Amino acid sequence: MSLKEAYKKKAETELELAQARLAEFRAKAKNFTAEANLKYAKQLDDFEHGIDTTKAKLKELGEAGEDAWEKLKDGVESALRSSSAALRDIADKIKD
Repeated sequence: MSLKEAYKKKAETELELAQARLAEFRAKAKNFTAEANLKYAKQLDDFEHGIDTTKAKLKELGEAGEDAWEKLKDGVESALRSSSAALRDIADKIKD
């Protein structure tokens, strides 16, 4: 397996975990009051948008040639970091 494929696989695994957490948070939000649900709906939608952005960047990375993928890797890493930060933020707020 090439370095590119190994990296892509690792990033896909992180993305799958983020999607699972999103589903978990959406399920928890259903039990909130209407006011609290509205409060978190925007954050969950933003988080989902971040996941979609990361998926698009991963697709680009997968289609890139062996020499070009290194340049795209930074964009994927940035998107994954943003998603992780949003995930932590949502988790902290939902616990409150």
